[in-house]
Amino acid sequence: MKLGVLISGRGSNLKSLIDACAQPDFPAEIVCVLSNNPDAAGLAHAARAGIPTQVFNHKDFARRETFEALLDEALRAAGVELVCNAGFMRILTDGFVAKWHNRQINIHPSLLPSFKGLHVHQRTLEAGVRISGCTVHYVRPEMDEGPIIAQAAVPVLPDDTPETLSARVLEAEHKLYPMAVRLIAEGKVRVVNERVALNFNGSDAAGPLFVPPLASE
Repeated sequence: MKLGVLISGRGSNLKSLIDACAQPDFPAEIVCVLSNNPDAAGLAHAARAGIPTQVFNHKDFARRETFEALLDEALRAAGVELVCNAGFMRILTDGFVAKWHNRQINIHPSLLPSFKGLHVHQRTLEAGVRISGCTVHYVRPEMDEGPIIAQAAVPVLPDDTPETLSARVLEAEHKLYPMAVRLIAEGKVRVVNERVALNFNGSDAAGPLFVPPLASE
């Protein structure tokens, strides 16, 4: 399956996908990386892997639709079958989302539907929850909405700060995102009535819950 990855910053989830795609048994390849930020550090990850990159600085466009038209054109020119948002910090219009319906996914650093939006880890600590995590979901027009493909859970420790919790969740993200892409590429994911059904060996399953161990591996 041909992937197009959208980034805005450091690109750590992009790097996890690059590493996964480098494995001979992984059923997907990244054919392009697009960024709205010319200074995105993640562009260097793509360059080192020999993946074509393009930058469309959203600040150069008076209309969001013009910016998105170029994104769409670049994705289609590369033959992209699945768009992977990986720290892409732009809200996409309904029109763009419709063009890539059930062909665009995102990773969010919480157990959705809890803690949508920004400042997730600070809000998590303020709420006093004991378990946090991350979610890979299909993109819908509403922010951080859409059928959930997979989730990973991590503990919230008594002495956590937003920074330590973020690091623990990010480690899980780097494992969860490639797993979710694999499920899609292997044809094990269907969207039925706005919910994901995962199919293993011909039967629907409730879906995997990946819980990283408390101790380092």
